[in-house]
Amino acid sequence: MKVVFLLHNAYGIGGTVRTTLNMAAALAGRHQVEVVSMLRHRERSRFTVDPRVTLVPLVDLREDATDATDPRLHEPALVFPSAERRYAQYSRLTDDRAEAYLRGSDADVIIGTRPGVNVYLARFAPRRAVRIAQEHLTHDAHGTRLRAELARHYAGLDAVVTTTEADAAVYRARMRLPGVRVLAVPNSVPEPAVPPSDGTAPIVAGAGRLVRGKRFDLLIDAFADVVAKYPDWSLRLYGGGPDKERLHRLIEERGLGERVTLMGSRSPIDAEFAQSSIVVSASAAESFGMTLVEAMRCGVPVVSTDCPLGPAEIIEHGVDGLLVPVGDGEAIAAALLDLIGDRAARLRMGEAARVSSRRFDPAPIARTYEALFADLAAGRRARRRERHRARWRARIRRAVRG
Repeated sequence: MKVVFLLHNAYGIGGTVRTTLNMAAALAGRHQVEVVSMLRHRERSRFTVDPRVTLVPLVDLREDATDATDPRLHEPALVFPSAERRYAQYSRLTDDRAEAYLRGSDADVIIGTRPGVNVYLARFAPRRAVRIAQEHLTHDAHGTRLRAELARHYAGLDAVVTTTEADAAVYRARMRLPGVRVLAVPNSVPEPAVPPSDGTAPIVAGAGRLVRGKRFDLLIDAFADVVAKYPDWSLRLYGGGPDKERLHRLIEERGLGERVTLMGSRSPIDAEFAQSSIVVSASAAESFGMTLVEAMRCGVPVVSTDCPLGPAEIIEHGVDGLLVPVGDGEAIAAALLDLIGDRAARLRMGEAARVSSRRFDPAPIARTYEALFADLAAGRRARRRERHRARWRARIRRAVRG
C-alpha cells in the first residue's frame, strides 16, 4: 500500500510536523510512504526523516531555487482558502504544484494535515484513493467563513480525523458530513532516546510557541510564588515566537532573571525534559498537547491547565499529573508547590506518566490507522449511498420549504 501525507512545511518546527514524521516512520516498515511538503525553505528538515520515507517538496522558497523566479510565486492562491491563517504563504504556484502532484498520484491513501491543504486533497486527489483530512487544530479554532468552506469540501472525503474525542464530538455536532467518518486518533510520540528523568533536579520546564495563547506570562507570575518558597528551583521555557521580548521584560520586572530563563527552541525536546522534574503548561487552549505527552514519556509529571480540548484526555489528575483551572495562576503555583514539596508523590507520578504515555507510541497508533484504511476502503459504496440519500433528503426539504 502507498500512503501519502500532505504537510504545510516538513522543514519547519511544530507538533504537526513531528507527529506526521513519527507516523510516516511507523508505517514505512509495511508500506510505501511519502511525505509531501507544500513548501520548503531550508536544505534539510529540522526533524529526522526515516530513510524509508520519501520526502517530496513542491515549492522551494530558498533564494537560490529556480522557483524564486517563477512569476506564479507572487500571484495570490486561488484554491487555498483565503480564510486559512497560512493563506499569505500560498500562491498560484502552490495551487498548481499541488494539483499536478495529486492528480498524478498513484497513492492508495492520501492524508492532509491542515485545513487549506485538506482543500487541495478534496479538490484534486483521485477518487479511487482513500482520502482523509486530519485536523491538528480544533473546530472552534477556525473562523465561521473557513468552517463553511471546509464543510463543503470535507463532505466529499472518506474521513475527518481529530486528535481528541472532544473535538471529534464537536465536528459531529456542528459540521454535518453524511457518509464521512469522523473520529479521533491521538498524535503519536516515540519512546525518547534518553534515560528518563530521576525527578531530583530543581528544574521546572515548559515548552511551546511564545504566543499569548500559551499564557507563559501567567506561568512566570505563578513561578514568582514558587521562588518565594523554594528559591533554589528554576523555570526553563523552550520555544520561540513573537512574545519573546514581552516575556523577557516580564521576567526582569518580576526580578526573576536568575530563576526563569527563555532557552530558545530545542528539537528534539526529550533531553531537556529529562533534565527537569516537572513540566508545566498554562495554555488557554490546546488541540492536543504534544509537549505533555513528550514530557510524560520522559518520566516527568505534568502540571497543566484543564483547557479545551487535549489535556484531560492525556493526564489522569492525581495519578500521572495535575490539572488546574484555565487562567488561574494561583492554582498553577499551588500545584507546582505541591509537587516540589512532596518528592515521593513527584517520583510516583513521574513513573505513572512514563507508563501511561506508552499508549501514544507510534506502533499501536499506526495499527489504528491501518485498520481505518481498510474499513474506509471496504465501506466506500455504503458511504456513497449515504451521501446520495442525504442529498435527496436535502432537496426534498428545500422543495417543501419553497
